[in-house]
Amino acid sequence: MTRYELRPPTRHVGQYMESGDWRGYWQTAISHASEGRILVRGYPIEEIVERLTATEAHWLLLKGELPTRREAEVFDACLRCGMDQQFISSAASATRFAASASRSPVNAVAAGMLATGVVTGSPRPTMEMLYGTAEDAAARGLSADAAAAELVTQFRERREPIPGFGHPTHRGGVEPRAEALRRVVRAKGGWREHGRLLEAVHASLQESLQRTITINLAGMLAAVYCDLDFDPLTAEGVSAVDYGWALIAHAVEEIRDGVPLRVIPDALGASYTGPAERHIPVDRR
Repeated sequence: MTRYELRPPTRHVGQYMESGDWRGYWQTAISHASEGRILVRGYPIEEIVERLTATEAHWLLLKGELPTRREAEVFDACLRCGMDQQFISSAASATRFAASASRSPVNAVAAGMLATGVVTGSPRPTMEMLYGTAEDAAARGLSADAAAAELVTQFRERREPIPGFGHPTHRGGVEPRAEALRRVVRAKGGWREHGRLLEAVHASLQESLQRTITINLAGMLAAVYCDLDFDPLTAEGVSAVDYGWALIAHAVEEIRDGVPLRVIPDALGASYTGPAERHIPVDRR
């Protein structure tokens, strides 16, 4: 079990109801607010506003401590690379549909967020794979190459795709956002154990398939976030919020310049695959 693997909860509502003692039922280590005073992770909000960048403040909020300069620069690169890709993302399409009907960017972005998950580019599955593989390799004394080869064999035997690889558009081996992220992170000295493991898995996978395959942005982000020691749950949320900027742009464009109440006609690929016309028997009430 890796350090970030979900464990059974240690508290449950029944214990509070049974004892009648509700102390500790609502608690948080994130912030504290009282009249005229706000602390975030122990720091006065005034100091955060006056002295930190947005990237540094968000790191503090998520991880509880201030980042080093290198950590802040690498995290900032992660936040810059999740830009838009026209209508490839289902989240963008969901946002446009919702915006065309609701005419509200808030509702539209919320709809786009709900269409975001594992299939639409979350780094979480790849992070869980990298964390687990790295910890298992360390425990067994395996090299990154040996651990990667073993991992690829296991996935191929189960006929499962390995998360973090492949892209429907960027099929020639280069995903421009992912490669730019790797270059920046390397230059900042942030490409470390999990990044090297991702590259070993990539090499082993290509050798096994005997063809070129792309490391997608989710895979590259996963390696970087692992090397930054992020919780996979946190990274999944950050990635969704980061792409939310693009969803805002899509929502506003759709409301101002789009077509109210979008539909999918047959000419754009809609098709019916059910039974031919039929009728309810006349003797059926």
